[in-house]
Amino acid sequence: MTDETYIGAIDQGTTGTRFMVFDHAGRVVANAYETHEQIYPEPGWVEHDPVEIWENTQTVVTRALEEEGLDPEQLAALGITNQRETTLIWDEETGRPIHNAIVWQDRRTTDRVEELQEVGMAGPIREKTGLEVDAYFSATKVEWLLDNADPIKLQRTRPEDVRDRAEQGELRFGTIDSWLIDRLTGNHITDVTNASRTMLFNIREMEWDEELLAEFDVPESILPEVRPSSDADLYGHTDPDGFLGAAVPVAGAFGDQQAALFGQTCFDPGAAKNTYGTGSFFLMNTGEEPVESDHGLLTTVGFQRSGEPVQYALEGAIFITGAAIQWLEDIELIDNPAQTETLARSVDSTDGVYLVPAFTGLGAPHWDGRARGTIVGMTRGTGKEHLVRATLESIAYQTRDVAEAMEADSGIEMASLRVDGGAVKNNFLCQLQSDIVQTDIVRPEVDETTALGSAYAAGLAVGYWETIDELRDNWQVDREFTPDMNPEDADALHARWIDAVDCSRGWAREGGE
Repeated sequence: MTDETYIGAIDQGTTGTRFMVFDHAGRVVANAYETHEQIYPEPGWVEHDPVEIWENTQTVVTRALEEEGLDPEQLAALGITNQRETTLIWDEETGRPIHNAIVWQDRRTTDRVEELQEVGMAGPIREKTGLEVDAYFSATKVEWLLDNADPIKLQRTRPEDVRDRAEQGELRFGTIDSWLIDRLTGNHITDVTNASRTMLFNIREMEWDEELLAEFDVPESILPEVRPSSDADLYGHTDPDGFLGAAVPVAGAFGDQQAALFGQTCFDPGAAKNTYGTGSFFLMNTGEEPVESDHGLLTTVGFQRSGEPVQYALEGAIFITGAAIQWLEDIELIDNPAQTETLARSVDSTDGVYLVPAFTGLGAPHWDGRARGTIVGMTRGTGKEHLVRATLESIAYQTRDVAEAMEADSGIEMASLRVDGGAVKNNFLCQLQSDIVQTDIVRPEVDETTALGSAYAAGLAVGYWETIDELRDNWQVDREFTPDMNPEDADALHARWIDAVDCSRGWAREGGE
């Protein structure tokens, strides 16, 4: 490959879609972003319009290339990374979604999850999939869609036609990666990391699980083919008569958090990263064998390259971190996220205020789908600066919860933690994270490691990069943060946080949110 070719990465996230173009050194040479609507039909429900996501994808790809004067023919390959677990079903022939996508944050199937727990399914599901039984994952979402999607969107009049057409193989189910691969290439494909997040995929056998498909009444005919994350056989090519006007190989896909693990070059067992986005996701590479968690973590697929064994990971999924900062903006306590650092520094502490951002329940390691956002410890003297600082501290405390579980499960004490995502631009938060977790926090020069990871996957598949050692050489440190806080003080603050978490538990009872 010449220096004039690049790798493109579509990063389809919870709040928007980004397209980035990278060169051999892993440097960004083009970048465009577009947000999409967050749809809240009922309390606890969250949806996205898949058509809007596809239109935005075309927009950002076109804009990024045009702004930098790049020709689509200069793209050696495309990689895709996506918000995981978000679920949709579409018509195979027309490509029309039968309903909005149900987002990973959505809690509408909590009752179904509790039914599964009551009949003893939690253990078998965890054994097969590595996942907790939770509304977070795709299985109960696709079940809901098959039972409740509006048949009018299928140009039918009877609800049972949805399942009839699914049984006949006329519908396609997928996470957002599958939707985009289908739109780009016409092929119905997902990768091993996204499949591992559906609660329908056996991560030990590396195949769709017949018993789980039966439990959720999901026809095998609607499932995508599962392929490696970096696939030398390619997922397909873009349509030369389509919006790009070129036949570009689509060669890699990752769930966003596994993409960041790969982009942070965590290729060896024990290497760990934490990504701060809408939520925060802490992953540790555990090698070629899945490690079972006794402390509320998930066992998941980390990545797979063509012709190589699957690499597994332990994961702590924190549902709300960056979204808590967005909430501060929504309620007009701040004008923009950059203000949080100034406001947090303006006070020495929160004055005992704790904010638990359980807006969509609690994820790892607590796993309480009925927990809700809680503020405790307020007095008449509490100001917005205390609430802002408490919000930032909640991110650090939740990460410590996961870090402790990670060390207990893996037996590995982390000397450092690689971080990425939008929130790590906040130096106050990075230092606070180091203090609370009591470990070094390492921020790379390229913090958009989610897009970078999917670019690496696609680039390796087509030979743009020959070895992963080239990727290690690309990784450079921007800044390292070391603990300043006394360990006893960090322990005391975290212990009080656990008390606040207990206050948030079980709030959303049956019969209403």
